[in-house]
Amino acid sequence: MANKSGALSVLKIQKMKESGEKIAMVTAYDYPTAQMADAAGLDVILVGDSVGTVVQGRSTTLSVTLDETIYHAEMVARAAKRALVVVDMPFPCCQLGPDEAVRACARVLKETEATAVKIEGGASRAETVRAVVEAGIPVLGHCGLAPQSVKATGGYFIQRDVDRLYADCAAIEEAGAFAIVLECVQRDYAEEVSKKLRVPTIGIGSGVGCDGQVLVFHDMFNYANKEPNETPKHARVYCDLHKLVDRGFRDYVADVKSGAFPGDTESFGPKK
Repeated sequence: MANKSGALSVLKIQKMKESGEKIAMVTAYDYPTAQMADAAGLDVILVGDSVGTVVQGRSTTLSVTLDETIYHAEMVARAAKRALVVVDMPFPCCQLGPDEAVRACARVLKETEATAVKIEGGASRAETVRAVVEAGIPVLGHCGLAPQSVKATGGYFIQRDVDRLYADCAAIEEAGAFAIVLECVQRDYAEEVSKKLRVPTIGIGSGVGCDGQVLVFHDMFNYANKEPNETPKHARVYCDLHKLVDRGFRDYVADVKSGAFPGDTESFGPKK
């Protein structure tokens, strides 16, 4: 088991809001990515259900299973030494009621080294969040745009109802969530709600007024080879990994075809 003595706790994450320190969070789905994120100083690593779209190539996150989630979470949690690891509970683990949710969340913590789970939904999910928290499992809430409800909503839309947003966040906070993700919320509303809540907010497409930010790894580094106009508005590309990997593959193909690879340095000669 990895040494977690220096890992951030949910209490430390909450104190960052009190001290005014912004929370930096990113998604990861495997050991090397989590290892790099952890070494770079990320505060929170989320094993997102976005694995369904950015890794599996599906159109939504709905097909991701609990077994798949645990598989990825186990790798990520093993790599992280400092960052708090949070696991996104896939559909429909937390839509089936508190008892089913507690069982699924408990399984995640038992089979991985993660510290917390993320549960999507507002006031209607408060009872479930409370049950999971009372079972001793830290919960990161998720309000605003709800990707797991895309079939019901008919698409992905910016959230512009501040009264509903605050009611949802207040219910999740009262239920015991240690922090709340705000996804695709009108930025002034996100800032207003963030100031009212005691717990930190972590924005994605919700402006700088949140207490922290989260991005999807594949968006940050253009790993999925999106054109500039296809990159989500809320994302910033910090390095174009696709171009680097594409160049490396092409150079490798050319070297194999020409006989330039392998050379003497990559081959074993006669035993001396």
